[in-house]
This record gives sequence, C-alpha cells and structure tokens, in this order.
Amino acid sequence: MPDNRARLYTILTAVFVTCLLVADLTGSKFFFVPLGHVGSWELLTHSVGQFAFPVTFLLTDLVNEFYGRRGARQLTWTALGCSGLAFLLVLAARLAPVSPQSPVPQEAFEAVFGMSNRLYVASLLAFLVGQMADIWLFGVLKRATRGRMVWLRATGSTVVSQAVDSVLVTWILLAGVPNQTGAPPSTTELVHIAGTGYALKFALALALTPLIYLGRWWMREKLGLQPALADEPSSAATVR
Repeated sequence: MPDNRARLYTILTAVFVTCLLVADLTGSKFFFVPLGHVGSWELLTHSVGQFAFPVTFLLTDLVNEFYGRRGARQLTWTALGCSGLAFLLVLAARLAPVSPQSPVPQEAFEAVFGMSNRLYVASLLAFLVGQMADIWLFGVLKRATRGRMVWLRATGSTVVSQAVDSVLVTWILLAGVPNQTGAPPSTTELVHIAGTGYALKFALALALTPLIYLGRWWMREKLGLQPALADEPSSAATVR
C-alpha cells in the first residue's frame, strides 16, 4: 500500500488535473460584473475558467512546498499530458459525423468546443510557461528566506507567473477573434482584459494564502509530512 506522502500526491494531482480540464473546457464563456465599460467590453469581464483555475495556484504551492521542484514539475507535466489527451479527444468528437438523432446539433457543438480548442492551445502554452516560472521563483524565495515567510513565496511566485499567464492566454485566445458584436477586440481591450484577469488572479492568490497555511499545517500535523528542503528537490514518493 502506498504511504501517506505518495497517496496524498496522487490525490493532489487528480484534483489539479480536474481543475485544469474544467477551466479549459468551460473557459470560452465569459462572465462580467457591471462596473462600466472599456470600448465594447465590460470593465470587469473574464473567463468562467477563473472559477476552477485558481485552485491550481494553491495546489502548485503545496506540492512545491512538500515535494520540491521535482514533484511540482512532475505535477505540471502530468497535467499537461492529460490536457493534451483531452484536446485530441475533443477534436475527435468535433470531427465525428453528427447523427440526425443527436440532441445537440453540430453547429452548437462546434460553437462551444471549436472555441475551446483554441482556448486549449492558449491555455496550455500559458500554463506551461507560467507554471515553470512559478516553480522556479517559489524555490528562489524559499531559499532566500530559508524556509520562512510562506506567504512571500506563495504570493510572490504567483504575482510573476500569473502576469506571464494572463498576457499569453489573452493574446493567443482573443487577438483577431470576433466577439458577439462581430468585431475583434482592440489592443486597448486586450490590454484591459489581460490586466483585469491578472488583477483577479492576484486577488484570488491573496485570498487563497490562508488556505496554504491551513494545508501546510494539516499536512504536517495530521499526516506527519515534512516540507522539502529549500535547496534540494524531492521526489513524490520520498518520505522525509
């Protein structure tokens, strides 16, 4: 039977992959809070993928804390592989001939999942670059503070990585793509969307900081796990 450390890593990976897939599959729909407008865009408008994606911030930091860079990178590559498989399965579903008995017509299916495929490309590229930046900076801050100030490495790594993520995913997903008004967003609107998305992610990162402390306490006190050394990555199966 796997020990607590390996078992928890499996659970965290499963939750991480679930959140990433849900964010990618649903992210082509945007929500808004009526605070005003910038051009044709609401002042606060962003993808509903934001409901699931911020959980990955929390899980990345917890895995980095207890399993080191190697464990966090393994988590990232696993999630990337699962997302790539999901992309191929969705593509196969789009290309399959539609039956006359299908309750969902091809046009409606294509309208949703066709945009989701573009979102997948944008999201996976931004995810990979952002995750690697997050993992690297988390380790740098952990070594610089000698394992103290959890809030600094958790929030600091997210501040940088999500700036990269927000810019990449916005431009790849929306540049040149007509919205419901029939016109593609302007550069000003793209900057605004990336900026508000980043601000939203930053606010969520701050809100999740207490959960990082709670998760860290639970993993140490209830499961008996010890954080990875600040200057040495550990494997997911290693017990310290």
